Amino acid sequence: MGILRKIIFLPVVAVLLAGSLNACAKKNSGPEVAPRVETPTPVNPKAAPEAAVDIAPRTMREPARAEKWMIAAANPHAAEAGRSILRQGGSAVDAAIAAQMVLNLVEPQSSGIGGGGFLMHLKAESGEISTYDGREKAPAKARPDMFLDQSGQPRKFFDAVVGGLSVGVPGLLRMLEAAHKEHGRLEWSQLFEPAITLAEEGFQVTPRLNGLIAKDKYLKVFPATRAYFHGGNGEPLAVGHTRTNQPLADILRLIADQGADAFYKGPIAERIVDAVNNASQNPGTLSMADMATYKAEKRDPVCLFYREWLVCGMGPPSSGGLTTLQILGILQSYELRRMKPDASGVMDSVALHLIAEASKLAFADRNTYIADPDFVPVPSTGMLDPGYLELRAREISSSRALEKAFPGMPGLDNSWKYAPSGNEHGLSTTHLSVIDRDGNAVSMTSSIENAFGSRLMVDGFLLNNQLTDFSFIPENDEGPLVNGPEASKRPRSSMAPTLVIDGEGKIVLTIGSPGGSRIIGYVAQAIIAALDWNMDIQSAVDLPHMTNRNGSTDLEEGTNLEALAPLLETFGHKVQIKPMTSGLHGIMVRDGKLYGGADRRREGVALGD
Repeated sequence: MGILRKIIFLPVVAVLLAGSLNACAKKNSGPEVAPRVETPTPVNPKAAPEAAVDIAPRTMREPARAEKWMIAAANPHAAEAGRSILRQGGSAVDAAIAAQMVLNLVEPQSSGIGGGGFLMHLKAESGEISTYDGREKAPAKARPDMFLDQSGQPRKFFDAVVGGLSVGVPGLLRMLEAAHKEHGRLEWSQLFEPAITLAEEGFQVTPRLNGLIAKDKYLKVFPATRAYFHGGNGEPLAVGHTRTNQPLADILRLIADQGADAFYKGPIAERIVDAVNNASQNPGTLSMADMATYKAEKRDPVCLFYREWLVCGMGPPSSGGLTTLQILGILQSYELRRMKPDASGVMDSVALHLIAEASKLAFADRNTYIADPDFVPVPSTGMLDPGYLELRAREISSSRALEKAFPGMPGLDNSWKYAPSGNEHGLSTTHLSVIDRDGNAVSMTSSIENAFGSRLMVDGFLLNNQLTDFSFIPENDEGPLVNGPEASKRPRSSMAPTLVIDGEGKIVLTIGSPGGSRIIGYVAQAIIAALDWNMDIQSAVDLPHMTNRNGSTDLEEGTNLEALAPLLETFGHKVQIKPMTSGLHGIMVRDGKLYGGADRRREGVALGD
């Protein structure tokens, strides 16, 4: 296999400028087969389902196919905007920016310029990976006790979400600007044209958007938000209604002409600060200085050899990359290729058990060690050390589930100083994947956190509630929480944009998803499906979900996994059936062709030429 071209990333696997990927993979991975894994005998065989019982038959969809370029995004309008930019000779970053601006309009509940995100870019010519951190920051006046009530108890979630207190300094535009300066090909202003045109001409409200509006009572709290989403009659925007957004079009035109400074300095920033600090519910502490001084950080990616591939993710303050890679690294010791779903699409119970156990161990480390690296030393290298991951793998029993996993000691021990912080909510997020004509790839996940964010609307866009991704209590009996609120700190995220690279340094897979802390499980499972089980990308993203965040083993409601619950319970898993609205969007490269997958659970598409 050829030499892996230069890749810039956190030195998890040392220098990658010499030696083949196969040699490195053997050096850095555990044994391919773990003899101790055997199919367990159920404690109560009568409780186990009959083989190949699919309780929720699905329509099998073929992946989209292309030869030149492709984009997969959460809405057809956004995907079409990205494809139009690619057809004009734009780069992967150009297409991502155009698609994101359209998503702000047509999927306002999920992401936008009032929020933040993470962007990963692979430069095909050199193999260099660049990662951009556009995560929101707490205002300089934020306090550790900001989410405690007058009695010193943590507020209920929505009591903290709705209003200005939950709003972090938006980072999306600074992130996109930084990526465009390094990897853009078309003019910045050109990338805003599709969104401006659609905002002025209008888009049709989808059943999904209508349903989300109808069930969200908090959209009626603030006048501007209520007027936009309910109109004059007080009813939610109807399915098929043509919704225009001239205020957003005007703002996007200004940003297109003047750059991101138009957003972070001047009248737009003043209106954002005013909306946050003078909110009728939960006013915040945002300042013009907070806006003007925000900077998107260019960080090192985190990477791990998995089988014969190099898998790279976003580093802290996102926990998505490290935790996804830990799951994969722990599973190196098991030959998952022999545990693929059967012909009916029913997943192997042993594979589910192993993935759940690896997830428990990874989440135990995540909750203890990962936070904003500018505030907390994160032992990223130790967490991905092959020897450490092999030790963690040995904690897995082939026949019995861990009741609870405890954090390990990956080189740098923060456990004496920080107490573990739990899982974030962050359910309203979006992901897009792009590959351009030169083979450059983008994996970008962006968010305003909860559906419709803080519910505060300014100039036709919603403001985030990302600060509720902090732990609400700053400390407990064990000490300060690793993800506790602090001034100018970025809350921990679970977003997991991911790139998979082959031995030639070329892109194999770009993927990611929304879904709060479940994102990690969604992405890890899709990677396993694509790489270990050789599934096409559409089948991989459509596969029923199982997640475990160091607690219950959750199976996706309405899928054939429900029938496996009794068998998993014989392992000792505490099984819960849950709805899981992932939004996986990925592109896979096989034999020089592009194949795109868009999650059936949402309304996205993959388009290419």
